[in-house]
Amino acid sequence: MLTLPKIVEREAQPYVAIRKSVRMPFGETVDATLPQLWQWIGSHRVEPAGPPFFKYNVIDMANELEIEFGAPTATLLQPDELVVTGTLPAGRYATLTYHGNYANLVEVNAVLIGWCNLHQYRFDMAPTPKGDSFASRLEIYPNDPREVPNPDDWETVLAFKLAD
Repeated sequence: MLTLPKIVEREAQPYVAIRKSVRMPFGETVDATLPQLWQWIGSHRVEPAGPPFFKYNVIDMANELEIEFGAPTATLLQPDELVVTGTLPAGRYATLTYHGNYANLVEVNAVLIGWCNLHQYRFDMAPTPKGDSFASRLEIYPNDPREVPNPDDWETVLAFKLAD
């Protein structure tokens, strides 16, 4: 089930993440990386300021993607050898919410991209030799599959920053 796409204003949001280069499918990387992120957050006594997310920095679906597996924080933290830190930029975002199995997220992303193209919204992105580089392209995960066992009830919010 999908909500209708819409445009929302988002405020700037500090975050902490682990950055990885991956190829599709990357479920094994998720399974290995998220526990590392939660362990780092716990050992540094950081209270997440919202649900975890995947930030797609560079996308070349045929080859490689650069993704940050992250969580929002109340303040900007210091990076170290494991984590990167930064701030998700404020601005207008195209967004929709999907309830269902993560296996369908490629198609769900296509819906939001198609809606933006239809309405002539441009993403805050630029082509690079490594793929399309995005200012902020997010998949946000408000619920935890370990706590919500039915995949039909999994929730994913897509939020793609639009060009100013």
